[in-house]
Amino acid sequence: MTPSTLAKLNLVRDESGVGEIAFVDLPAQQRRIREAVETRLSRVLDHGRYIGGPELDELEAALITRTGAKVAISCASGTAALIIALLSRGLKSEDAVFVPAFTYNATVNAVLLAGATPIFVDIDPDTYNIDPADLAAKVESIKKEGRFQPKAVIPVDLFGSPADYNRINALAEREGLFVLGDGAQSFGGRYNNRDVGNLAAATAVSFFPGKAFGAYGDAGAVFSQGPDDQALYESIRWHGTDDSRKISVRVGFNGRMDSFQAAVLLEKLAIFDEELEVRRHVAATYDECLSAVAQPQHHLPGAVSGCGYYALRVKDRERVIADLSAAGVPTAVYYSTPLHKMPVFEPYAPEAGLPNTDLVAAEILSLPMHGYLTERQVDYICDAVTAALR
Repeated sequence: MTPSTLAKLNLVRDESGVGEIAFVDLPAQQRRIREAVETRLSRVLDHGRYIGGPELDELEAALITRTGAKVAISCASGTAALIIALLSRGLKSEDAVFVPAFTYNATVNAVLLAGATPIFVDIDPDTYNIDPADLAAKVESIKKEGRFQPKAVIPVDLFGSPADYNRINALAEREGLFVLGDGAQSFGGRYNNRDVGNLAAATAVSFFPGKAFGAYGDAGAVFSQGPDDQALYESIRWHGTDDSRKISVRVGFNGRMDSFQAAVLLEKLAIFDEELEVRRHVAATYDECLSAVAQPQHHLPGAVSGCGYYALRVKDRERVIADLSAAGVPTAVYYSTPLHKMPVFEPYAPEAGLPNTDLVAAEILSLPMHGYLTERQVDYICDAVTAALR
């Protein structure tokens, strides 16, 4: 940290009492639930059904209750959830799936692994989510070009904030598009009083350990509004087999969640709302304190973020990161390189570029976000960010 920044901050960490600040504090959470988790894991060891145990049924029922979805299928990861939903549509290489380029690579990998062609769409520079106007323009362009058939769109609820499902679903209905929400970061979020998992025809979520609702390993789930999808999704995640699990009747893969991860998630679900309340308080404090010096993510009217991460746009990002690191404030950048500029995806980059995506990628910065931040730590982070940006 430069002397001028330190003078503006007027704080010395080892005298402030804030302690070590974690970007995501899994150890603190584990201390709270360890005894209950160990009891759950012991039950799995006792019954020995490490795959397909009763914990899976219990978790899926709890997820349906939580989200209001008709179907909830546990699976091996958020990526697996995306692939399961896409494989269920029988997509081909001439089928276009519209995706934002400002997201994790799993979203587009899933499209390619399912056999379809990704079409990159620009984002809104304030919400960081897919821009419905550019989506409509890209759909029209693909239709006129005639090489591909528009078949699906994957809105990503980036950092936990639901995408504009009102406009996206309306466009999808007009154009016959399958809407697959990517809720990898937004579990617990809501839009117009409906939960993530119940906002699109299908929704994929990730339970990666660092998520707001995460397992102790890779895990995920796919939700659907169609009751008939349950048997189809279950088949795909079990190598595409029939009810006997011996005869392949469709293309599938090993997409199962193990019983241990379901056991962990059940205990985490029991405290999820309490943690989410803290995360939302932290996000509100960040918004209030930092809006004058940076550009926090904007949420649509009627949208309530799941607070998977907290992100804002800043100028001179590398210097800000260095100053915050010197002050003991960890940060992360999601995502400095948009997908259309990654080597494997460059063949799908639009000729006109994605200006808003490039702009946000150059300025985005994420701050610590979890349910175990103290008021003093949040105040310290706000003061440190304010000092670094002035």
